[in-house]
Amino acid sequence: MRAILVSRHGGPEVLEPADLPDPVALPDRTLVEVTAAGVNYADTHRTDGSYRAAPALPFVPGTEVAGRTADGRRVVALLFPGGGYAERASVADADMVEVPDGVDDATALALLVQGLTAWHVLRSSARLRDGETVVVGAASGGVGSVAVQLARHFGAGLVIAAASTAEKRERALRLGAGVAVDSDPEGYAERLLEVTGGRGADVLLESTGGATLTAALGGLAPYGRLISYGNASRQGRPPADFGVLAERNTSVAGFWLKPALDMPGGFREPLRELLGLVADGRLVLPPGPAYPLAEAGRAHADLLARRTTGKVVLIP
Repeated sequence: MRAILVSRHGGPEVLEPADLPDPVALPDRTLVEVTAAGVNYADTHRTDGSYRAAPALPFVPGTEVAGRTADGRRVVALLFPGGGYAERASVADADMVEVPDGVDDATALALLVQGLTAWHVLRSSARLRDGETVVVGAASGGVGSVAVQLARHFGAGLVIAAASTAEKRERALRLGAGVAVDSDPEGYAERLLEVTGGRGADVLLESTGGATLTAALGGLAPYGRLISYGNASRQGRPPADFGVLAERNTSVAGFWLKPALDMPGGFREPLRELLGLVADGRLVLPPGPAYPLAEAGRAHADLLARRTTGKVVLIP
């Protein structure tokens, strides 16, 4: 089968097409003919070797696949530590869910990592309560576009979208955000305080890291919670000043999806809920670009350069 192989760590240039043996059927696993594979920021970290659980070289990247089983079922599945950038994949039965009619492959793939991340940061980490004010950073991105809608669905009183360009802020408003602000670190906290009448946000979802994370802390309300679930800037997560946090009883929590999925009820139940919301038209995911499998390197390059919106997928 055709697949993408990473034989050395590096940038998009190390993603090379290769001919590999088909995966072997094993107990409690299902062979899936891949119709689309999802691309995530975490894939770029695995490729350059900076991911906290980077697979050993050589490896086939990709933790998300949509496809069909031998008996004709449409499924979407997670693959840890990888193997999705290929024509076929062997997936654990426990990590696979059937896709309902009316949900396309790209949308189903977007729900696996981006959708489940948005669900868990709001439900499991932030423990959002009715009427609270939520700031969604990178609000037009993969996780952000879902989180804007889920926050409203989960009962947020006000959803504030933060994004770097006017176009991205407008897109988030169309998805249901009540107000949008510029996420530039310079003046970020002041803008959040302004749109909340000086109170600040109860929940702030942050995936950029670096200066943006530091600035966001000043926009929290008393007892506000900042959930850091990414580091797109690659500037690192600065250490928290606990004295500053204590001044307003604010808190900072980190989030990683993998252990959340391993918790009882952490994978299939929320994923089926998300698939149902899409099938019912209550959750809309913006379309994203599709690349041929052999152009995985170009897909990574465009993702890293922030030239994409919506879910990025590879088509074998």
